[in-house]
Amino acid sequence: MPERSPSKAFWSAISVQRHPLRALAALCLGLSVPAVAFGGQVKGKLLGIEKLLNPVWHEAKDVGSHRFSWREPSPTVRAEFRNLYAYAPKEVCLAALASSAQQPPALPLLITVGGGRTTPVTVVVAPGTRLHFENRDPFAHKLYGVGQTTFPPGETAALGARDWTAPGPGRYEIRDELSPSVRSWVVVEPNVAAIAYPTVQGIFLIPQLSPGEYTLKVFFAGNPVGTPKTFTLAGAVVDLALPVAEGVSSKLDAGAVAGERD
Repeated sequence: MPERSPSKAFWSAISVQRHPLRALAALCLGLSVPAVAFGGQVKGKLLGIEKLLNPVWHEAKDVGSHRFSWREPSPTVRAEFRNLYAYAPKEVCLAALASSAQQPPALPLLITVGGGRTTPVTVVVAPGTRLHFENRDPFAHKLYGVGQTTFPPGETAALGARDWTAPGPGRYEIRDELSPSVRSWVVVEPNVAAIAYPTVQGIFLIPQLSPGEYTLKVFFAGNPVGTPKTFTLAGAVVDLALPVAEGVSSKLDAGAVAGERD
């Protein structure tokens, strides 16, 4: 068996699917532009994640989709846990937007395809960012961009890969002709300085941001959710609580967070 190249080792190292904590740090550091040795940090918690319902599962309920399942709810599971809400570590993306346009990162952003999903599901990138789609399944996928010509249908063999460079600002949906459950969204924002993915509990951390004013936005299924937060980072730690659904209030809105503006 041939020796793996350094690039393959890199992709394995930052795989969200296999190493979620390592991948979170890699994404935050890799997409911070420019990289800063002693920048500030933004941390906090997303509130109301359980109210974000996955559109893939909602689509599957349509009888015409022929995605039948013979599973039934267990009576021992409480009703609130039977909802097919978002799996935050791969479906909910936080983006720190700077006050000016940012350059794309030098390294490609890895998106793996496997188990009927992509990891991550939603990404927010600057124009010109190269995305590397890697097939981790033992069978082929045929990804394509919905309504666009820059990412036409193309078969990716098992353990194969293909690249795509994000175009201008906008929201782009990626689907698979061979697997209807595969839906991914690429949001192109010129001012994105860094992104991060929260834990299942909604806790997030964006390290190494240079001083300045930022707006923190949360995206789910390619769309912004909740109310963006604007804050000034001066080399310290900013702690935020962000509601991502209607009817959810933040416990930190009483002015206890230094540097935060409405």
